[in-house]
Amino acid sequence: MKASKKEFIAEAEDLLFESQQMILEIQDTYQTALNPDTVNAFFRSMHTLKGLSGLFGSQGITNLSHALESLLDDIRLGKIEVTDNVINFLFKNLDILRSAVDAVKEDKEQDLTEHINEITSFRSSIKESARGPNIKGLIDDSIIKVLSEYEEHRLKTSIKDGKSIYLLKAIFELSTFDTSLEEITKTIKSRGELISTLPTSAEVPNGSIGFNLMFASGDHLNELKEETGGDIEVLVQSKQTGPQPQKKQERSIKSATTTVRVDIDKLDRILNTIGELTLAKDAVKRIGSEMSEVHRYSPFIRDIHKISQTFERRLAELQDEVLAIRMVPIGQIFSRLAQVIRRYSREIEKEIDLSLYGEDTELDKSLAEEIVDPLMHLVRNSIDHGLETVEERKTKGKKEHGRIVLKAFQRGSHVVIEVIDDGKGIDVEKVRKKAIEKELLEPDANLEEREIIDFIFAPGFSTKEVASEISGRGVGLDVVKEKLSILGGFTEVYTKKDEGTTFTLTLPITLAIIKALIVRVGKEKFALPLTAISETILIEHKDIQTIEHKDVYYIRGEMLPIMNVGKIFNLETAQSDRSFAVIVGLGMRKLGLLVDEILGQPEIVIKSLGEYFKGVSGFAGAAEIGKHEVILVLDVESLIEKSLIKQEGMSYV
Repeated sequence: MKASKKEFIAEAEDLLFESQQMILEIQDTYQTALNPDTVNAFFRSMHTLKGLSGLFGSQGITNLSHALESLLDDIRLGKIEVTDNVINFLFKNLDILRSAVDAVKEDKEQDLTEHINEITSFRSSIKESARGPNIKGLIDDSIIKVLSEYEEHRLKTSIKDGKSIYLLKAIFELSTFDTSLEEITKTIKSRGELISTLPTSAEVPNGSIGFNLMFASGDHLNELKEETGGDIEVLVQSKQTGPQPQKKQERSIKSATTTVRVDIDKLDRILNTIGELTLAKDAVKRIGSEMSEVHRYSPFIRDIHKISQTFERRLAELQDEVLAIRMVPIGQIFSRLAQVIRRYSREIEKEIDLSLYGEDTELDKSLAEEIVDPLMHLVRNSIDHGLETVEERKTKGKKEHGRIVLKAFQRGSHVVIEVIDDGKGIDVEKVRKKAIEKELLEPDANLEEREIIDFIFAPGFSTKEVASEISGRGVGLDVVKEKLSILGGFTEVYTKKDEGTTFTLTLPITLAIIKALIVRVGKEKFALPLTAISETILIEHKDIQTIEHKDVYYIRGEMLPIMNVGKIFNLETAQSDRSFAVIVGLGMRKLGLLVDEILGQPEIVIKSLGEYFKGVSGFAGAAEIGKHEVILVLDVESLIEKSLIKQEGMSYV
């Protein structure tokens, strides 16, 4: 059995097992208090199975799981009431899915068309409009219009169930708002159901960020104020509000699964240990080599060599397994962004169609979390700056609905994420005028279009006259560029007037333990991440040309910008007629770094330089190699950025 098929079957069986447990829980609770989180989890399992089977190539399972996903979406939105009939129908189709997965083991493809049509007919026969009280007049229209369909359904359900609806206004400092928001969210969930978290700018001081948290609870207002310590407004007061007795439920005995949830911090500690073992492995190899020069090929030396090889092989296996555990599908992030897009599109009354591709593309969990904010900024930028209003699109002969595409795919050891819109595109002349106005550009400067567009990443740069809550109050695309640089990635922009804009983010799959190229410049050694290097070449200094104060070298008919690492850091380099050029970057953002010598390709663990060196350009961190020797790791992205500007008199020190 091929590894890809084996992995698909294992993951599919896990999802089906989890789904079965959820149906059992729904069956036990639907007549008293159906837990919406259970229905949502079931819905997500079918969504994941749909993507997984699509990636594997099983169209039948993809279509059937999609049909069940649609049915569950109707249930979670209150358009279909859960009954014994519905539960039995779900059980039946789960068995059909399990049978289809079993067929994959035998390399068979079942025809599931009849079952898919049956689900469609079943939905149509029992579907009804979402029920619940009329909230118009109960809740302010400005709040209702920014709620998603699901949030509005949960609001109506909570009112129908006799819960009070509260609005808690919370203001946090920007530096700590994520942890503070998480804490108050946990508190709210312990006392009721969090319906929606709405960002607000009303009466929020500079340097802070505000949120309106709408939640339902059966507890009294005074108790909630004491518990949260916040300013709470009553939106809907139930006739009887007080602590509700909870029905004691017996715990069901569930079969043990083959999966466990692991705290990412624990994996980080394991990776740190692997990093130390990597240094120990290199030391064993070095000691063996040094001793072989004295003892030649004695049995003692052969034993050391065998132990060293076994150590290296097992350590590589351990490292690969731990890194695989850290990988998560980027679809988890896309689903969060989809909710943001729906909410903001309703708020500003723009019709937006969203398409997602490559949701199963995996990257390191820590990177996935770090990339959320940059992607959020780009999505907001596309909605606010990129897409036109319905009237503008009609005038231009476009479809009334704007389109945003989120796409992810793997390219070598990098993950590429694209945010695409079919809006108005970037007005290059407007950007140029704004750059001159902000004194970022001389009026007579002659720059290429790509160089002008790069000004949109300057801090505080915006061509919009009136800032909105969506585009951000002074927080712009500089956040995206800065975060990508920290993560060892970079950003590219492609735009065409009235056709749209594509933001492309390229970042490494993991930052944990990486292969590096060690180079020597003068008496100093530096490390370069191997993932950022496309090739190394030996070039003659006489073949380097200077065009507009930039050193360039023609390779295979293309002009490659060249930078001398020794000159950048004011280091004395070897006097020679030729140097090694390490070519870093991708696509149009390539750069040749001149070094004196290439020393090797060890695995390294990049460590932060700490607060003392914060703000020092050109370095991504430090690493330990050889006999406990500490060397600096070059920041490839900042060097590429430096190459895009005038090189005359350039230096980092």
